[in-house]
Amino acid sequence: MNLAPFITDDENGDRSIHLLVDGMHCPSCVALIEGALKKQPAVRSARLNLSTKRLNIIWHGAAELGEQWISLITSMGYRAVPFDPATSQTMEKKEESFLLRCLAVAGFASGNLMLFSIPLWSSDSVEMGEATRTFFHWLQAAIAIPAIAYCGQPFYRSAWKALKEFHTNMDVPISVAVLLATLMSLFETATFGAHSYFDSAVMLLFFLLIGRYLEARARGRARSAAQDLLQMMTGFATVLRDDGTQESIHLADITEGMVLTIAAGEKIGADGTLLSGDSEIDSSLITGESLPQKVGVGSALFAGTINLSSPITLRVTKPGSRSLLSEIVTMMETAEQSQAAYVTLADRISGWYTPVVHILAAATFLGWFFLGDAQWQVALLTAATVLIITCPCALGLAVPVVQVLASGRLMRRGILLKSGSALERLATITHAVFDKTGTLTMGRPELLNKGRYPATVIQRAASLAAHSKHPLSQAITRAYNGPLLTLNAKEIPGCGIEAPGMRLGKASWCGITESHSDTALELWLTSDGAEPTRFTFADQLRDDAKQVIATLQQRRIGTELLSGDRAEVVQHIAGQLGIEQHEAALSPIDKSARIAALKASGAAVLMVGDGLNDAPSLAAATVSMSPASAMDITQNTADIVFQGEQLSPVLTAWRTARFSQVLVKENFVLAILYNAIAIPLAVAGYVTPLIAAIAMSGSSLLVIANAMRLNLMREDA
Repeated sequence: MNLAPFITDDENGDRSIHLLVDGMHCPSCVALIEGALKKQPAVRSARLNLSTKRLNIIWHGAAELGEQWISLITSMGYRAVPFDPATSQTMEKKEESFLLRCLAVAGFASGNLMLFSIPLWSSDSVEMGEATRTFFHWLQAAIAIPAIAYCGQPFYRSAWKALKEFHTNMDVPISVAVLLATLMSLFETATFGAHSYFDSAVMLLFFLLIGRYLEARARGRARSAAQDLLQMMTGFATVLRDDGTQESIHLADITEGMVLTIAAGEKIGADGTLLSGDSEIDSSLITGESLPQKVGVGSALFAGTINLSSPITLRVTKPGSRSLLSEIVTMMETAEQSQAAYVTLADRISGWYTPVVHILAAATFLGWFFLGDAQWQVALLTAATVLIITCPCALGLAVPVVQVLASGRLMRRGILLKSGSALERLATITHAVFDKTGTLTMGRPELLNKGRYPATVIQRAASLAAHSKHPLSQAITRAYNGPLLTLNAKEIPGCGIEAPGMRLGKASWCGITESHSDTALELWLTSDGAEPTRFTFADQLRDDAKQVIATLQQRRIGTELLSGDRAEVVQHIAGQLGIEQHEAALSPIDKSARIAALKASGAAVLMVGDGLNDAPSLAAATVSMSPASAMDITQNTADIVFQGEQLSPVLTAWRTARFSQVLVKENFVLAILYNAIAIPLAVAGYVTPLIAAIAMSGSSLLVIANAMRLNLMREDA
């Protein structure tokens, strides 16, 4: 298999690949695969998500090593293939179908075994006769043994994979328990014993398979939002060749420089630049904004968005594998699979499971047989019950399911997690520190009272401003729609733009000595033979900024404004928003020092700022958020990135983080409480193997169902 399209390189020379691993059922499988990979000298990181079955491997070395990692996983008895959305769905459906067949056979066999069990339960050997009783036992064996051999395959295969590597997992004790009950029944039947447990063994498998099947369905519903995004990268695109002919190719075969034709209603298959046509684009997948976006020649388009109104053509700048959508997916996977503190704790506890449960089962058998004077059959059944009921699955699912659901919920609202522990840290904040420009404000100044400027004055200003990328210059350019003058202009950094006989820039550079006490941003235009003109600008507050600040303050979160702008501007903005603590004229180092001081006083600080300019202060905070356009999401240094013109994503992320941590703690309590109650009852002999199977499956389903409450969370919770 050619793995080249699935392997990505980073700036450090490391390579990574995402694989889909089939055949996992418990945290022990995860630990087994991760442990084997981490022993390889070239592997820097290996993280496998139990809920999504997605493995991310990062290594330093040749790309050909990717084949070696797949061979290693395959030799352990698991199936590993490069991740592909279609393959993922096919494998999920195949697994569910097989489990359903096993479940049907187990149910059919259980019903028939019950018919033969009724006469055995309702009479004794004297009334029935020993020969008749033995005959019924053999009839049960004829039905049960084939059923146990077939229906137990999901457990036997998993157990054998682990044992081949001299490890154990959850399915080892289950398989041991089922085989013990079957062999003991066969022994009793062959020696004309009074009891057989064929019906119990098959019924045990029946209930275990119900739990396994429902768990597989539940995991499918909690599927990663990253996988949903990758579904957008499947299908075909139409390429326009140099000779004018068109050809349909798979999205994976698109290369840089190709020209694609996109019909109305068609999905865009790669990042590119619009060559011809005007249309509207549904970019909600990337930006979270539901309103269509108008595009024209030269506009940047992104893979996964949808062309709505008219045919267009675009030139590919990045194929799907390197597109913005692909980078966002990688970023989300990193967040979903990162080891937050609770994930690490769950992995550590699950690692203790195997030795503890086998020691406990052995102690139970010895205790009942030697101290309880029980028959060996009773002692063995009690030990088998302990093997079945002690399950770490609920504990292993406690955190990953919540993480996957939370990241998906936020993604649908235009909020992207870049760190797996970000929500855990965000839930603990006591202070929120905001930058001004581009955070509390739109970061897009607008020219004030543009109608009061003479046409010739604004034309000269716009002609100069067209030679600069400064936000104030761009505001003048946006405000003017007429023809521009042809000027030999150049930009002087930190001052402005000049051309022969004209200057546009800061007051001192333009020779202006008068001062103004207002808080408006300004540029001055001076030209030979004309009066100087002052252009004033305002950076508008985000519509909901005041409401967001007020809500945080009501929830007793301290708020501060730290800005590099002038004191009078910062004071004006702080007054509008009701922020009492504010500082102006700060450098990025000054902001970092203030955040460090807050943390030293015991505060947990959220920094919300420009992810490109405020990197030091974002890094210094407990957790960081940043507004970002689609273009700079992946370059942003914040832990959490949000899009759009609202500030409310800060509240949405904080509320989701708090509720997520509540659910994680509840799941831990449920998992630990289950084991604390179930294990003593099983050891004491109060639980049958059938009840143990129901309880074990129920604990995992309960944890998943509890995590699903995240989807029901109110926005104002």
